[in-house]
Order: sequence, then C-alpha cells, then structure tokens
Amino acid sequence: MLANRRITFTAALTAFAALALAGCGKQEPTTATTATPAPAAARVLVVGTDAAYTPFESQNEKGEIVGFDIEVVKAIAGKAGFEVKFVNTPWEGIFNALDQGDRDLLVSAITITGERRQAMDFSKPYFEARQLIAVRRDAQVASFEDIKAMKVGVQNGTTGDEVVGKLQGKSSGNIKRFESTPLALKELEAGGVQAVVADNGVVEHYLANNPGGGFKTVSDAAFPVEQYGIAVKKGNAELLARINKGLDDIKADGSYDKIYAAHFGGTPK
Repeated sequence: MLANRRITFTAALTAFAALALAGCGKQEPTTATTATPAPAAARVLVVGTDAAYTPFESQNEKGEIVGFDIEVVKAIAGKAGFEVKFVNTPWEGIFNALDQGDRDLLVSAITITGERRQAMDFSKPYFEARQLIAVRRDAQVASFEDIKAMKVGVQNGTTGDEVVGKLQGKSSGNIKRFESTPLALKELEAGGVQAVVADNGVVEHYLANNPGGGFKTVSDAAFPVEQYGIAVKKGNAELLARINKGLDDIKADGSYDKIYAAHFGGTPK
C-alpha cells in the first residue's frame, strides 16, 4: 500500500492535546473561555482512513467503514483505553489532514518509508506486505520483467503504480490507473489489461472471493517487503506509546491472529 498508498485541531482539541497528549509538539495558549478538556478516557480519537482498499478498509452496504485495519485499531483502542471514530478520508489529502490536526491518527495500509517518517511518526509495523502480479492463468509471465511491454493495471498512487512506472516509464501509455485495485482486477478479467500489480493482501483477497476469474499470481524477489504502520502527528509520543502498547497486547493475547485469520486465512507470515 500503499506506498505509497495506496505514501486544525480546533481550539478545544488543541487545548486537550497540550494537556493530555504531551509531546505532540505545538502548544498554543488557551484563554479563560476555552472549554475544559474531557478526560483522556472519554475523548474519541478521530481516525482517518481511505475506505477504498478491500480487505484493509472499505464501506459496507450500510456505509459503515470495515476491514482488517479497522478491526486492528478497534482492538488496540480497547487495550489502550481510548475510543475511536473512523472518518473516510481521500488518499490525496490524508496526510495533510493528520498534519493539520483534523485526524488524530491514520490507518490505511500505509507503508512506512523514510520519507514519511520525516513528516509523521509511525507505530510498530502491524502488517507485512509485498507486491504481487496478477495475470490470466495462461499468461507466459514468470517475473516482473515479463510485463514490461504489457498493458498493466494499477491503483493510482500505490506502490504498484510506483514500481510499474519505474519499469515502463511513468508516462507509459501501457499503464492504466484505477481508483481501486478491485476495479483494476475486473479490467483484467474483462481483457482490458494484461496484468495487475498490487499489494498481496488485496490481490489474494480478491482472488479468494472471485475463484472463477481465471487468474494466477506471480511473485518476484525484486519486490521489496513493505511494512504497514499506524501514523500519528510528528512528536505525539504519548499517543504513539499507547498505540504500540495496545498492538503488543493484541498480539500477545491472540486477538491479532484472530483478526488476521478472518481476513486472510492462516496465520501472519
């Protein structure tokens, strides 16, 4: 994801951050009319997520945000003692929303990168991803290099988009960009593209739920391992520590493994 995924606080919220989330950096003075912050346990933290990346985050038929990432953060919050509210946030503005204080944390299959670490802080990794190539079952494709001259579908702004852009040239007419990976895979099924490159979790979930698609997957050692993390505003050490402790706890008591199995089958690799 998403690499490269898919890679203001109000006065009352800012006042709270200064008192209850020490370490978030900027602390603005309050006035006598500023409302008293709610206790830490009562405050609902706003979580930004781009709900267009099944099975990590998506919206169900009721419009509720669901998915692997959502369940992981809910479980962490339960252990860490805070409440969360998920807000669908377009990928193009998700990092700015965190920086401006409109979101307290982000979970959206966000790949941890050195560049992103300069602008925000990340939890310990909670998911390990890699790129997969999806092609028709009879395609003569054994490596990433084999799709260099093919029409390839990717989700716009993701790691798949980035790596295919490097292989073919970013402005290549053979790269077809979609709003989501499932849309790219539907285009592969229809014959509009010859391959799709995307995160393994998304591709494997789609193939498991569409067994008649006639696809196969191809992995390549050239694809680096990616790690997803939960992002918080730069310097918010108190919140980051609570998230990391909650993540440790759900891994220790088996909760994480149950969530993983429900979405991907088996156990984490």
